[in-house]
Amino acid sequence: MEAINDNPIVIICGETGSGKTTQVPQFLYEAGYASSGGIIGITEPRRVAAVSMSQRVAKEMNLSHRVVSYQIRYEGNVTDETQIKFMTDGVLLKEIQKDFLLSKYKVIIIDEAHERSMYTDILIGLLSRIVPLRHKVRGLPLKLIIMSATLRVEDFTANTRLFSVQPPVIQVDARQFPVTVHFNKKTPLDDYSGECFRKVCKIHRMLPAGGILVFLTGQAEVHSLCRRLRKAFPYQKNTMQSAACVPLLMCCSHLPSLSQTLPKIDLNNYSVVPPDEGDEDRDFDSDDDAAGSDLDLDLGDGDSGEDEKSDSSLPLYVLPLYSLLAPEKQAKVKDLLSQLYSSAVFMDFEKFSAPEITKRPVEDLILQMKALNIEKVINFPFPSPPPTEALAAAEELLIALGALKELKQQLAAKLSCPISPLGRVMATFPVAPRYAKMLALSRQQQCLPYTITIVSAMTVRELFEELDRPAGSEEEAAQLKARRARFLQMQKVWAGQGPMQKLGDLMVMLGAVGACEYSGCTREFCEQNGLRHKAMLEIRRLRGQLTTAVNSVCRDAGLYVDPKMEPPTEAQVTYLRQIVLAGLGDHLARRVQAEEQLDDKWKNAYKTALLEDPVFIHPSSVLFKELPEFVVYQEIVETTKLYMKGVSAVEPEWIPALLPPYCHFGKPLEDPPPSYCPGTGRVRCHRASVFYRVGWQLPAVEVDFPPGIERYKHFARFLLEGKVIKKLSSYSQCLLSSPLIMLKTWSKLQPRTEALLQALVKENCDNRDALVAAWKKNPKCECSACLIISHVSGLRGLVQTDQSLRRACLRQL
Repeated sequence: MEAINDNPIVIICGETGSGKTTQVPQFLYEAGYASSGGIIGITEPRRVAAVSMSQRVAKEMNLSHRVVSYQIRYEGNVTDETQIKFMTDGVLLKEIQKDFLLSKYKVIIIDEAHERSMYTDILIGLLSRIVPLRHKVRGLPLKLIIMSATLRVEDFTANTRLFSVQPPVIQVDARQFPVTVHFNKKTPLDDYSGECFRKVCKIHRMLPAGGILVFLTGQAEVHSLCRRLRKAFPYQKNTMQSAACVPLLMCCSHLPSLSQTLPKIDLNNYSVVPPDEGDEDRDFDSDDDAAGSDLDLDLGDGDSGEDEKSDSSLPLYVLPLYSLLAPEKQAKVKDLLSQLYSSAVFMDFEKFSAPEITKRPVEDLILQMKALNIEKVINFPFPSPPPTEALAAAEELLIALGALKELKQQLAAKLSCPISPLGRVMATFPVAPRYAKMLALSRQQQCLPYTITIVSAMTVRELFEELDRPAGSEEEAAQLKARRARFLQMQKVWAGQGPMQKLGDLMVMLGAVGACEYSGCTREFCEQNGLRHKAMLEIRRLRGQLTTAVNSVCRDAGLYVDPKMEPPTEAQVTYLRQIVLAGLGDHLARRVQAEEQLDDKWKNAYKTALLEDPVFIHPSSVLFKELPEFVVYQEIVETTKLYMKGVSAVEPEWIPALLPPYCHFGKPLEDPPPSYCPGTGRVRCHRASVFYRVGWQLPAVEVDFPPGIERYKHFARFLLEGKVIKKLSSYSQCLLSSPLIMLKTWSKLQPRTEALLQALVKENCDNRDALVAAWKKNPKCECSACLIISHVSGLRGLVQTDQSLRRACLRQL
């Protein structure tokens, strides 16, 4: 506390279990940092930690949840009386957008900083600038405390760009009992799950009673190991409470909110060993991110997949852990840590894991920073700056989505593109930029409720249960077979028929969510139809949040979450497919034609703009047998092949119209000739194009005429013909020559036509909106209505009626 009182920024380094998260907020509260209306804010990288820690601290301090509260993405219990607030880092980042100085906080604690999540890094960078600004405000200082479980603090202390004055580091020792670490003599390269199963059985049969915590790489492996353990130690109805038993607690880190807390149910009816071996009860906790046990098994693998917001088009892999994760896992056990790899392999591990911000796409981070008016992201004081290539790729994507304004090449190279009005709207939605673009385009055709539902389902992911897993018994096999048949039947119903089916897997998601909500989102309905109940509840919460966000942007939208939502019409489905294409344009894939197949591995394959290898539609997709020519996908996963999931079919003529940044266009075609569009007030033409990087030839479509002098000429021609302003068509008979002369190469020999063209160029009038703006700004500008006529026809008398003609023209516009 002395260090905190004397320094604006303090780093606390202590092992897991040292009490940093629960005790430091209490010290600050007792020291008076929450008095006079101030709040002690603690950020956690996980929602479960924010909720459970607020409850723990409230219990230890004997305070109400109205005083010690939490706030996460979907829920919270913050009140006007809150003095200690636990929250996720994303919540605090949103608050900074509204109140940059965080004026209601007296202390900010960044917990679990060693995990180096992307939003933790940007928070530390922002707070490194907010703290000095707050200290300049008299009577409103802000304390920043960074807490880490490892000794990797050089990124903070030695980074003068981050902290000009090196903050003090307080080391806290926590280990009060020994932990024995065992390594395998040999590292299992293939069947590490089998080795894990054998090790669990051996530990349970040979070592004293206690819990066993097993770290696995994902949910599928958790379920697989638990099935094998149940089969090895079968259920016995006559097992007494005192007899040997093995409760199996399955915890998976991607489950939302409080679903990771241990269930308060009796699971002690699994007999594990013959009675004469005399073991006492033992708990097995199979987890991919859990805490607290007597014995621990570590596979030595970590899932390199991203969090639930990830939408990368590249495949995800399971990679080795870094060496300092083992001490973190030691802190979760009390006796024995068994590593399923050799000590030689352990010594080859990287000492630290690379920060998340250096490993994953950062377009959502860049968009949020641009919304904070941080234009030159490359100059931001990151603790570990992301690669320049990643920043450039993120800006390129955001420019293609229309979220950033494209600047000249020399400025764009400095990564300083400003945010566009569309980008500010997209930044208000708590989803990935691709999905935010889809929401921003959905006001037409009354498609917003459907887009919100689809985006919620794509964000939550893993809607459907894994029904293709191997069965542990014949009875389970029969149940899985029946459930698979039921799910396939419902999948066909949800996918619809005809044009509806072209929305593909997204139509299945939409139908599944709609049917689940119609039934009341009950657990029974989800189990009967192969849906994950927790995912459906999370989708419901996200739909509510997105609906609120959309209503705040479009105040006349009047949206609400309708549990009886009607299915979309065919016209709405077509528009939804176009919306999906506009958001997932860089996730476009084209079916490889027969003449393009290099060998058999390319049969029924697709080619993407980002990968050289062939990719395939996942067998679980409703479009698996249809094989449309062009599709967009949500993600690519790798098993035996690279498979696209979340697939939707698109029409080739939509691509150049909806994705012009990704297309290289040819010259305007003469047949059909350019035309004027009364709806947009712009000159249109037909152009052929190819898709960037891969050179896919696309059909010629009607697009805006490219910028240049030719566009001014065509606009002048349509203006003189009376197509832009009908009032001027009554003077067409007075023209001395045909408006087509504006397109001739020798038109500059005609003083009248050349004067009109130069007037339009001077006022940047190559469309109707620009012309109206010029007339309103200056009624006597060189391209005013009367001067247009007088330049061309010589009717000088019309100048005297300029005001009345101008008003008549403006009324028609």
